[in-house]
Amino acid sequence: MESIYAALLLHKAGGKINESNLEKVLTAAGVKVDKGEIAKLIAGLKETDIEDIIKSAGAVPVVAAPAGGTVEKKEAEKKKEEEPEEEEPTGIGSLF
Repeated sequence: MESIYAALLLHKAGGKINESNLEKVLTAAGVKVDKGEIAKLIAGLKETDIEDIIKSAGAVPVVAAPAGGTVEKKEAEKKKEEEPEEEEPTGIGSLF
């Protein structure tokens, strides 16, 4: 997951997302570098546009439990029925 954060940071900063730069960011953050994970991430990013991934990730609703209590089962089921099903993202988008 850290390699994804590093790629997003490089993207935001306008840096080139490659294995060397990802390793530098992860090392600077004190994270153990997994070269296999980085290679998979780079391969996945070649097929996609990071801006599209970010936009689609922002469209996913975030639901939090109310402070100090739990959601009643009936309310949760009602919300579940009302929400339209979304497509499962594929490729690098499935990581978000």
